[in-house]
Amino acid sequence: KAVVGELVDDFPASKILLLGIFPRGPAGTPVRVRVADINQSLAKLNDLDHVFYLDIGAKFLDDKGEFLPGAFLPDLLHPAAKGYEIWAEAVKEPLANLLKLSTSSK
Repeated sequence: KAVVGELVDDFPASKILLLGIFPRGPAGTPVRVRVADINQSLAKLNDLDHVFYLDIGAKFLDDKGEFLPGAFLPDLLHPAAKGYEIWAEAVKEPLANLLKLSTSSK
């Protein structure tokens, strides 16, 4: 919250794409619940003016909540090459939209 506030103060014309924390650890573990709770708090920073919250965590998981094969390294914390591809694809359109907003407001 403090970092986002600082960015908004220092760069008032900027658009910030704030991503939710990616899933960590195996499905059903306490760390997954903690990440979900934190992401709910982060979502409240979404003001649709300066800050645009996006949670792409589900894109890394199958329908059972397990990591897609090859998306993350064995530590289930750091994305692997496939994970970075999923990440890039998930933010491509939202970033393009924010760039349009930034240039249209000038």
